[in-house]
Amino acid sequence: MKIVGTRAPRAEGIEKLTGKAIYVDDLPLNDFLWGLTVRSTIPYGRIRSIGFDPSEDWSGVTIVTAKDVPGKNVVVLLEQDQPLLATERVMHQQEPIALLAHPDRERLWELAKKVKIDYEPWAPVLDIDASLAVAQKLFRDDNIFKSIGIDKGDVEAAFSRAARVVERTYETGLQEQAYIENQGMVATYDAAKKRLKVAGSMQCPYYVLKGLCPIVGLPPEQVEVEQAATGGAFGGKEDYPTILAAHAALLSMKSGKTVKMIYDRVEDLMATTKRHPCRTRIRTAHDADGRILALDIDATMDGGAYCTLSPVVLSRGTIHAGGPYNFENVRVRSRCVATNTPPNGAFRGFGAPQTIFAMERHMDVLASIFGEAPHRFREPYLLQAGQTTAFSQNVGEDVCIVEIQRQAVEETRFVERRRACEEFNRTSRWERRGIGLATFLHGAGFTGNGEVALDSKLKVDVTPDGIVQIFSANTEMGQGKDTTFGQIAAEAMDLPLSRVRVVTPNTQVVPNSGPTVASRTAMVVGYLVQQACKALRRSLEEHAGKTWKDEAEFASVAADYLRRRGLLEKWAQYQPPPGKVWDDKAYRGAAYGAYAWACYVAEVRVRLDTMEARVEAFDAFQEVGRVLNPVIAQGQIEGGVVQGLGYALQEEVKMRQGVMANANFTNYIIPTFADVPEVKVHFAERPYPFGPFGAKGIGELPMDGPGPAVANALSHALGVEVNRIPATPEHLMELLQGE
Repeated sequence: MKIVGTRAPRAEGIEKLTGKAIYVDDLPLNDFLWGLTVRSTIPYGRIRSIGFDPSEDWSGVTIVTAKDVPGKNVVVLLEQDQPLLATERVMHQQEPIALLAHPDRERLWELAKKVKIDYEPWAPVLDIDASLAVAQKLFRDDNIFKSIGIDKGDVEAAFSRAARVVERTYETGLQEQAYIENQGMVATYDAAKKRLKVAGSMQCPYYVLKGLCPIVGLPPEQVEVEQAATGGAFGGKEDYPTILAAHAALLSMKSGKTVKMIYDRVEDLMATTKRHPCRTRIRTAHDADGRILALDIDATMDGGAYCTLSPVVLSRGTIHAGGPYNFENVRVRSRCVATNTPPNGAFRGFGAPQTIFAMERHMDVLASIFGEAPHRFREPYLLQAGQTTAFSQNVGEDVCIVEIQRQAVEETRFVERRRACEEFNRTSRWERRGIGLATFLHGAGFTGNGEVALDSKLKVDVTPDGIVQIFSANTEMGQGKDTTFGQIAAEAMDLPLSRVRVVTPNTQVVPNSGPTVASRTAMVVGYLVQQACKALRRSLEEHAGKTWKDEAEFASVAADYLRRRGLLEKWAQYQPPPGKVWDDKAYRGAAYGAYAWACYVAEVRVRLDTMEARVEAFDAFQEVGRVLNPVIAQGQIEGGVVQGLGYALQEEVKMRQGVMANANFTNYIIPTFADVPEVKVHFAERPYPFGPFGAKGIGELPMDGPGPAVANALSHALGVEVNRIPATPEHLMELLQGE
């Protein structure tokens, strides 16, 4: 191949480097208003009244409350339980109650303090246990947004004949997406034409469109949603931009002017969605030799005050809970509950990092109990061709996890380094060292029948000057989508990258190719790019009676076709891979068309005086089908690993009365260059026939492995079980003192 697999330069790189990229806060606007949200200051209670200080001059201020919503006052997602603006009650601190707009942003902040909301406070439900006990009914009668069950074999029979049962509980905390660019949106309503346009920082323009239309009372053809340059997302700009877009739109509709809403960092941290906290209990039944007879997993996630995307986050977490293993008897029970905290939502990995952490920690715990090396204990259970996952999917010939783990152990000298750490620890007074691994898989694309339900469509066409254009709703947010789409199209058309243009996502221009989530963009939508371009190429070659020898001849063929025959465009529509069947009721079958397989190895050092843990070395081994662009692929792995290291060691969200108390980057600590070792990235390639030139999805994969790999290394270093992350110095000290 000429272009796929090469280090092609980033399509948007020059604009970002030179500062020419237009983010939402850079959009050129005239005569606009700033918008601001007035939020709840209590976690749970009834709104008695909303007042505006009469001593203030409110002229020139646009005020919106729930009564001003022209359509439905509801955020349309999986459940219609979340009001756009609170009316009778508030369910969490930072819940939106009123909106203000004014030309002077500083004045607007002062006015917001003069909005007086009188509450009748109620006793809040702030944790999983209180929710399960139904201390208050927050959602239906049981506070459970979603519950899932998976069964394979006969778990009860296996436990009845067990010689030993091992049980542990594992916990993961909230995590903030920490994108560089805060949430932001601009809305303009043309009352004469009854047309609304919103532009902003987002992952999923069609999600925003779907959510906006019922709120503003307009049909989709009268609402335009356009993505501005987006400075990172990681799931945090999947569903939340719908709320901000609707707030800006309501202010614009009432004021008659363009309204711009940009959150500052504190508001962004306090009010927007985060990774779901999770508590997972795992029991394993063993025979007299320690062999695993059965696996029993019980997981509970905290969804926050409203459902948002919790059911699908829980779904992926549940499916990945059994790891890359073939156990004869498996039972998984999971649920996501409501609490009076800001709603949690999408975050890179989408539920899998939580349950994979539990599974991989448990495998290390078992290895320690039964006196085996971690990799040797895992290997007999690792999936092989023809075997089935916990949810009974036959992995076929795609699986290569045994080979990946063996490669990781061999190339990192895992056994030798483990012995060296143990020898060091026997003589060192002030420091401990350890090394750990995590072996895992991640499914690419929407779960089960999700891709079929999306029915994604994509279009390509050719311009009179010989440019191939890609029309897709998938967004560039720093992950390199424009570059990889360009490479796929250029390879399929046998053209240089300069002959390919990716059209800016705008719902009035591009078809709905689905959201930019779930490691689906390169694999699923990229395959549509390849298919559409192949069809385009066939039409041009049939017209010319030959293929082109260079780009100049291609431009000539394209111009002749358009002159003689008119518009040339080709569409591609998602088709599921053959033989992939998923039973959503039984939660069995082909959950994903393809998996990426991985084994990550982390070495840590812990100072015993301060209990500060530092990752000294990190190796990431993964099989990803085909690497489309080595620089982008390596960057995805490195970036995901860094986020995972923060999740493992530093990023602790402190909650006070149901809201984030450390809502800034001075005391919510994220990794810097000083905290991160060299991340060595190793790729294996086994082309997947239904991905573009064999590629699978990899964007979420690297989030899954660092947490358990680091926790396993810490456990090895300190001789205690590190079963909760983030493993802050305080937590490690508590563990050692508990011993």
